[in-house]
Amino acid sequence: MCWETAYEQWLNAPALSQQEQEELRAIQKDKMELRERFYAPLAFGTAGLRGTMKVGLHHMNVHVVRWVTQGFAEVICAESDWAGDRKAAVCMDGRKNSRRFAEAAAEVLAANGITVYLFDGPRPTPELSFAVREYGCIAGLNVTASHNPKEYNGYKAYWCDGAQLQTETAMAVSARLEEIDVFAGPKRMDLQRGIELGRICLLGRSCDEAYLKAVEELSTVWPGMEADKEKVKIVYTPLHGCGYQLVPEILCRTGLQRLLCEPSQMVLDGDFSTVESPNPEYPESFARAAELAIRENADLILGTDPDCDRVGLLVRGPSGKFLPLSGNQTGVLLLDYICAGRIEKGTMPKNPVAVKSIVSTPLADAVAEHYGVELRSVLTGFKWIGDQIAQLEAADEVDRFIFGFEESYGYLAGPYVRDKDAVIGSMLICEMAAYYRSIGSSLKQRMEEIYAQYGRYLNKVDSFEFPGLSGMDKMSALMQGLRDKPLTEIAGHAIVKVTDYQKPEETGLPAANVLIYKLDNGETVVVRPSGTEPKIKIYYTTLGKNLEEAEAEKEKLAEALKPIMA
Repeated sequence: MCWETAYEQWLNAPALSQQEQEELRAIQKDKMELRERFYAPLAFGTAGLRGTMKVGLHHMNVHVVRWVTQGFAEVICAESDWAGDRKAAVCMDGRKNSRRFAEAAAEVLAANGITVYLFDGPRPTPELSFAVREYGCIAGLNVTASHNPKEYNGYKAYWCDGAQLQTETAMAVSARLEEIDVFAGPKRMDLQRGIELGRICLLGRSCDEAYLKAVEELSTVWPGMEADKEKVKIVYTPLHGCGYQLVPEILCRTGLQRLLCEPSQMVLDGDFSTVESPNPEYPESFARAAELAIRENADLILGTDPDCDRVGLLVRGPSGKFLPLSGNQTGVLLLDYICAGRIEKGTMPKNPVAVKSIVSTPLADAVAEHYGVELRSVLTGFKWIGDQIAQLEAADEVDRFIFGFEESYGYLAGPYVRDKDAVIGSMLICEMAAYYRSIGSSLKQRMEEIYAQYGRYLNKVDSFEFPGLSGMDKMSALMQGLRDKPLTEIAGHAIVKVTDYQKPEETGLPAANVLIYKLDNGETVVVRPSGTEPKIKIYYTTLGKNLEEAEAEKEKLAEALKPIMA
């Protein structure tokens, strides 16, 4: 169907509200805008859905949500042996339209004979993963656009293991969608009617309690550390997201009582009105929290993203200024702390396993080797870490898993969920800070000690945006060009090895659009298109005698690659 025909179909659809029709009429003469909205459906993939909230086939709106959920429901029904197995959990964050989209999805699932466990309000993404497993669901979905700007929404789709969908399942959903009409295809059951019939069950505090208990069981306790937990002063911001309830609660439950929450950002706000971007990767998102931390002489600052699966960290430096730790640095600190702590307490399992993504720092490999931990590297996306946990569980060896992380600020300790979890991440970071305080050290000092022991690794990421209709084509052409005409050197350093993850026969991993260049000086460059945004990301790992030398190396590599990305 061409975009003109799709536009007319939508404009004349009885399902559209008057407001939606007016929105489409207002752009009737803007062919570029019309083409952008209707040239193709919003793609459903292993990360689910994500797009800006507009009326149209290529955007997030209630009609697209119902349509995609119908395809998901049909795959759920096809994969379950009998109707009693057909259960799904549905969650939401605090974005605009998230509740509406979640309820619309629940109505479609219920109408397809699937029992729905619908959260009664916004909850963290990891709690959705927990609920899928806790209630024996075959699938789940969380309406969220994670850390994207306010104009976005989407939903993350999960399977029975509590991890996001694998490629085969996502492709099965996409194939179903080709046969379903956007407006006539979705089945619907009124939300209230579904609740009355027991087809839609509301989840509330009982699920919170079960989830918090699972997190709390992984709390680290050292002799004499309880008193030091009470001394550490923490400033926390949920960045207007749904970590506002459970993160403070788990910190207080585990003895971290000196907690200050940035009050203006403890409010669910789909406009994210006090920040330019609700992304804990960006230090500027912590401006208000930093003001509070300086005023109150706090030790560290935590911030979680809107769906509370990622956590960022700032620590007080020698000058008193708060300094951000990267996702790689925090991941290495946690790996080091968990390994040392479990060995000290005698709880390290036999043949322990940790997992990281292929774009995360190789410094973690050195730390893991030191502690005798097998460190597995997997494709980007926490579902692949979840898949490693599932494999251990299938072999009755799930206790071997001690930690998993991604450089994009995602951490998990324990197999109770199969996704990154900012609730347990926040708890462990604060307990780690309390421990180092108890021995007269700090997170910053321990990080420097790790560098002194293993080498001064620097990990940086540059992003290149490719917006508009032609963006995906440009990204695809650029990646293909790197394969057709392979680079032989970068900034004067010879490339000694190229790993192309589109060749699973060579990597032993599923195919992925990733290129890793190993240079003759031991440094690495990774080129990878983002899975959720129109960006190509370049990950640099450089080495130096000190930070300045490592940063200079990174800048040389980045300057050499800029013309290629132009």
